[in-house]
Amino acid sequence: MYLQRLNLRQFRNYRDCLVNFEAPKTILVGNNAQGKSNLLEAVELLSTLKSHRSGRDRELVLEDASIGQIQAILERAYGSVELGLTLRSQGRRTVALNRESLRRQLDFLGILNAVQFSSLDLDLVRGSPERRRNWLDSILTQLEPVYAYILQQYNQVLRQRNALLKTMRKQQEDGTKNGVLSSKQPQVELSLWDAQLATAGSRVTRRRARVIQRLAPLAQSWHASISGKTELLEVTYAPNVNLEKDDPKGVQQAFLDKLYHRRLPEQRQGITLVGPHRDDVEFTINQTPARSYGSQGQQRTLVLALKLAELKLIEEVVGEPPLLLLDDVLAELDPNRQNQLLDAIQDRFQTLITTTHLGAFDSQWLNSSQILSVQAGQIQPLG
Repeated sequence: MYLQRLNLRQFRNYRDCLVNFEAPKTILVGNNAQGKSNLLEAVELLSTLKSHRSGRDRELVLEDASIGQIQAILERAYGSVELGLTLRSQGRRTVALNRESLRRQLDFLGILNAVQFSSLDLDLVRGSPERRRNWLDSILTQLEPVYAYILQQYNQVLRQRNALLKTMRKQQEDGTKNGVLSSKQPQVELSLWDAQLATAGSRVTRRRARVIQRLAPLAQSWHASISGKTELLEVTYAPNVNLEKDDPKGVQQAFLDKLYHRRLPEQRQGITLVGPHRDDVEFTINQTPARSYGSQGQQRTLVLALKLAELKLIEEVVGEPPLLLLDDVLAELDPNRQNQLLDAIQDRFQTLITTTHLGAFDSQWLNSSQILSVQAGQIQPLG
């Protein structure tokens, strides 16, 4: 797939900007806070409808505007596609495909595939489990767009169940004070939510397990190559509910069993303690937890291997190479890792790279790249 054109209107610090991509590699060069990362964020939004930098649409719209728009023309193996995303400072966003509004945002996902790699991705190793879950969910959404709906269903059930648990805890506290026993009705209602949580949660758990099963050997291979085969990387899914085999009924029953055993702690705390919202992904290097003992260099090598594996997996599943978005990441890598990354890219993936200077690129890269200057929300060819 190839991104031919990107038009940003009242998005972040861009009032009206049109970029035509004329080479497989585009280098966006400029000082910090000029809009380089904003452009990559726009492509990320077209890919996953999410931004790793902001969770609110009003933060994405130009300060004095009410509506922001991202439009793109993408060339796929089956033909040209026009994508449109309208963001509102107040109100719901809307999406369009070939200038026709889509009722379901789900139908917009999976058209533009992209892998983003930024300095923030170092949190994949040393950050919270939530960071790793979000990374996993982002990959799954691109490989299987319906996963976005499955995850949404699970989160809705989780919110409802948590609300009931909080109510039950308050009733229990009030009943204890007044010497009154709580009603059995909430327990019946909780059992109904248990069944829904187990059904929706098992769908999430099984898909996460499958994607890690495919991603892990790819990451291991890349990691061995980058480290000169001196280190062995292992990527392991650590589900909150044990997954012995990929069997829907078996996983649902495991959910229900764990919910039964955690019933009292959940009611005391007023929160759901069982489910994929408590999953994690574990990384070990030579059987040592990378999070605790890995050096900064080892952690960077690990994240680089994960991102290259992500590229390869999406290409295998989708049948076309995804876009690669590199947000000021070369500055985070030493020369050896920079070369490994640049050699892996070549012209295989359309790549958008942001940087504050061109020193990290050799003449061959510079000669084969489109180089654009970014300054205060304005983009033009360098020189």
